[in-house]
Amino acid sequence: FTVFKSHFQERVWSEWPREIRDRDIAAMRHLKYQCHQEIEKEKFLQYVFFKQWFALKDYCNQKGIRIIGDIPIYVTYDSADVWTHPELFKLNEHKKPAVVAGVPPDYFSKTGQLWGNPVYNWDVIRGQEYAWWVRRIEHNLKLFDVVRVDHFRGFVDYWEVPAHEKTAVHGTWHKAPAYDFFQNLLERFPGLPIIAEDLGIITDEVKEVMLHFGFPGMKILLFAFGEDLPAHPYLPHNYIPNCVAYTGTHDNNTIKGWLKSEAQEEDKKRLFEYLGRKAPLSSLHWELIRLLMSSVADTVIFPLQDVLGKGEKDRMNIPGVGQGNWQWRFEQPELTEKIRTTLFQMTRRYARVENNKHK
Repeated sequence: FTVFKSHFQERVWSEWPREIRDRDIAAMRHLKYQCHQEIEKEKFLQYVFFKQWFALKDYCNQKGIRIIGDIPIYVTYDSADVWTHPELFKLNEHKKPAVVAGVPPDYFSKTGQLWGNPVYNWDVIRGQEYAWWVRRIEHNLKLFDVVRVDHFRGFVDYWEVPAHEKTAVHGTWHKAPAYDFFQNLLERFPGLPIIAEDLGIITDEVKEVMLHFGFPGMKILLFAFGEDLPAHPYLPHNYIPNCVAYTGTHDNNTIKGWLKSEAQEEDKKRLFEYLGRKAPLSSLHWELIRLLMSSVADTVIFPLQDVLGKGEKDRMNIPGVGQGNWQWRFEQPELTEKIRTTLFQMTRRYARVENNKHK
């Protein structure tokens, strides 16, 4: 797919010559012969990548480190997945999306979010016993030890918008075969190690699916200090053991960045009220890490930026911004002896050291 896309001047696959778009066997064989060297080069590059990746993963696992990887529920339209399996998606006669994915209007957006990804044809997928999804999950479980499933609620019901629409307003809800789908996956992958990304507006039906299969959801501490204190589900005293608690994710600001540029004065007052004292801003990142460590959450995660006490310029990602993301690096000397000691002592104090048989 990568080589063909380059061969056709990066055009979307549905705009390739019809015989290649439709994967005619003779035409494909001829083009593969024509692009033989480029294909072999691409194979080698992918071989090198996976060799290096699995060497890194083995090294991490030997050190007792598990790697969590993200798997978005949807794939992009201009991808090998849609080109090779157009029947699994709701496409029109020209093999372009008839409908696209998104989420409806809510408190945060009057027009909703129009993602533009092609929507699954679940009837066809179920008729094939979820074979494509099984292969996708199987591949990700080789790459990662745990998989975080993005937009989990889309496996229960999903928002579908006609492809010609400019916003997500005029969409409709549709049901997905959640119970049958996950039962099938669990039969093939017993103990399926996934985290359900359940942020945002989550229905009771979604919660029931998660509870039925025992999938842990997510808690984001930086979202917890709104006006609904102490009822907010992201406050540590409201956690259940089967959850994964974060100070923030890759899409959030750092703790210090949040305090400086995003948190309102009332948010800070509620934070100090919850802590029971007005902690100095210079050490407040440790206070929030401690809140998570001392909670009942089976797993707690915090970005290294928060451990190091970094500010907004060191955040990982700004959603919706195309440039400058995923470039943050740290220098080894930044992880000082004092920081390492503080983190280790806190980890041991709250029984989260491996020898204590806690996560």
